[in-house]
Amino acid sequence: MACSLLAAIGLFFVLEGLMPFLDPRRWRSAFLKIAQFSDGQIRFFGLAAILFGILLLALNLLTA
Repeated sequence: MACSLLAAIGLFFVLEGLMPFLDPRRWRSAFLKIAQFSDGQIRFFGLAAILFGILLLALNLLTA
């Protein structure tokens, strides 16, 4: 379990680091646009990400 959790966290950081590494100018532009969103819009995207993650985890458990 701990090994899988560390692998998941490591993969998260690899994926999060790709955009600023490959195209920092576009990443900065996107970040500045997101910073202008309202709190409600940011919460919506956060909730959507959480639900998508839960869905992926559930699908992984069902197929294992």
